[in-house]
Amino acid sequence: VFFILMCILGMLEGMQVAFFAVAKLKKNERSSSFFAKKTCDLLYSGDGNNLPAFMIGRQLCVVSCMLFVARVTSVDMKGDANLFGVPNAVQSLLDTGLLGALLLTILGSISWQLVASAFPIAFLSNPVTYVLLRFCLILEGTGLCQGAWVLAAIHRNFAGFQRDEVYIGTAEERTKLDVKDTFRTPSSSKLEKLPSSCKNTPKSSEWLMKKDDFVEDNITEIASEMEIV
Repeated sequence: VFFILMCILGMLEGMQVAFFAVAKLKKNERSSSFFAKKTCDLLYSGDGNNLPAFMIGRQLCVVSCMLFVARVTSVDMKGDANLFGVPNAVQSLLDTGLLGALLLTILGSISWQLVASAFPIAFLSNPVTYVLLRFCLILEGTGLCQGAWVLAAIHRNFAGFQRDEVYIGTAEERTKLDVKDTFRTPSSSKLEKLPSSCKNTPKSSEWLMKKDDFVEDNITEIASEMEIV
């Protein structure tokens, strides 16, 4: 049971990394695997609320598994002889549970995250990923942590957060408009100011300014205050 829960913890840690890695990819770039398609269709369908819902259900599942795994990896001799005859100083360290936490962090978390970050598509193609996604959504649907949605909504309204698509568009929209990140090394002799009108701005900046009036006002105000050195 211990190793099964360790694997579940690792899968849940890797899943969140893989999900965010492919969130900005176009649909035709998210693999042709049967389970990868089903996972993405479920995760990114509708208004995209299933992704944060998964994060809530995932946290509930992780906490539940941690309660059991932490007990297994903790050592309490209760006055008996030291484990394997180790010195008292070493036994005191074992009693803190620090080594168990370190073991769990490496084997049940970081190593899985590294694999998922390097191979997110392969991670999504695993049928266990789809099963755990369904399970986490069911846990979230129980309503045990519905308060998280309320707090998140308050934070969003207070800070004025908007979805990334408002600023940069979807992957399909960026491809259609041929919006790409560009980098140009400035001349060492002088600094160039931003153009004061939208006509001379890069295509990506012009598109972003059209999407958000606040961005256009900001760029125009900064450009008007800058002078060529």
